[in-house]
Amino acid sequence: MKKEAMKTYSLDEMVDKHIGKPGTQKREAFESELRIDLLGEAIKQARKERHLTQEELGQLVGVKKAQISKLENSLTDARFETIMKVFKALNAKVNFNVELLNQTVKLA
Repeated sequence: MKKEAMKTYSLDEMVDKHIGKPGTQKREAFESELRIDLLGEAIKQARKERHLTQEELGQLVGVKKAQISKLENSLTDARFETIMKVFKALNAKVNFNVELLNQTVKLA
């Protein structure tokens, strides 16, 4: 018996097929959620590299351990100010990348 060659797909092709093409509402929601997960993971990794518990980091920031846990696990929409306090307490440099889309802004 002759085996048929399996077609391979790139990650981009699979994401386009199962999540949606770039610019679609479903794809935008997926990518936004992914970025939030990455932020939480960055906080967790930095905290562990500094050998801090969630409780200790919470004390430095002025929030409870539960809030740090929620941030790390992306379970909350934290205020920007709180996120910046967390990174300041971790002595971490934060960079933001803002990309303007090719859309016209109209006043209502």
